[in-house]
Amino acid sequence: MSEAAPAPVIVSDDPASFAHGVLAERHPALVARVLDTVPYGPGERAALTALLDNHLKGVVEAPEPGARDAERWTEEWGLPEHLGRSWFAAPFLWAESYFYRRLLDGLGYFGSGPWRGVDPFRPFKRAELDGPGTEEELAALDALAEQPREARAAALLHGSLWGNRADLGFRLSVESGHGTGAAAGGTGDARLVADDSEALWSLLPVGTLCLVADNAGRELVPDLLLLDHLLRHGEAERAVLHVKPHPYYVSDATTADVLDAIERLHRAPGEAGAAGRRLWSALAGGRLVLRAHPFSCAPLPYADMPEDLRREFAAADLTVLKGDLNYRRLVGDRLWPPTTPFARPTAYFPGSVAALRTLKSDVITGLDPHTETGLVETEGQRWRTSGAHALIQVRP
Repeated sequence: MSEAAPAPVIVSDDPASFAHGVLAERHPALVARVLDTVPYGPGERAALTALLDNHLKGVVEAPEPGARDAERWTEEWGLPEHLGRSWFAAPFLWAESYFYRRLLDGLGYFGSGPWRGVDPFRPFKRAELDGPGTEEELAALDALAEQPREARAAALLHGSLWGNRADLGFRLSVESGHGTGAAAGGTGDARLVADDSEALWSLLPVGTLCLVADNAGRELVPDLLLLDHLLRHGEAERAVLHVKPHPYYVSDATTADVLDAIERLHRAPGEAGAAGRRLWSALAGGRLVLRAHPFSCAPLPYADMPEDLRREFAAADLTVLKGDLNYRRLVGDRLWPPTTPFARPTAYFPGSVAALRTLKSDVITGLDPHTETGLVETEGQRWRTSGAHALIQVRP
């Protein structure tokens, strides 16, 4: 491959690949879990069973006539190119996204019946948000409040980075002392394969900060706490939180999930409750703005974003993209050589951009050669997908 040639797009046709395992194993397990958790009727259950059979053994089919946003999928999001082909032959990102879109159709989410607008993943999100782990992490905020401001900021960044990994959240950042080191320009955490936290802090304060959310529940809570800190201390005059316009990828955050998370904070005691009240006021007063652009659920990389979304990101002083899926969409869901500079596949992005991501898929850029060598020697290629490593990358 020449230096100028793009890396190959990830597909799912290799049975030994991570991508194949997601389509062939994770999706059937998800369908079973949904049907075990929500009492859908016979029609919805039959539709989901048929979708799964088609997904595993058949070819990509068009949505039902008159289906919501069928025109967008057909004219903008590449559906004609994949019709009649195996799901496993389509780009991994596209196939995953279309599967979730068809799942919602089968369950009547976009229909006119009684299941219209019912999030099939809400029970999972609520159980996580209301679990004892969340309570422990929120209680840790009281101890965090006693730390110097820079240490609090670093610990909250660390909590947002690790998301719903309760054992790796801001609670342990405080207990182990990682937070103080991060404020000075790096967490000192060996689990970070790339750490541009110093560059990230150097970009603040800003007027408008965009945060493109990933998951709901216990991952969204530390995201909101980080935004609260930045707004409270003048590191951002205004924050725009991008969420999904409808359920997507099991736990992806929607507006309803944001409200659930703020309500969960609001009814907590101590520092967590105070943060919930501030976030509520920030929403009501316009310092925190929610955005749910249709492209947030597109099966395409952000390089293909529409012009109106490009203008929004260009107007922000800094955009932070959270999570693995957003990283795949930011750099392109391709098999980049790991040492490819992060600035190369993000050169198109309109403005300063940062990624906070726990590694849960094959895509990776921006690694130091020695870091890659060490990871491969100790873990093979499992380090890419295990969720045991994370990164903070910045392109000013």
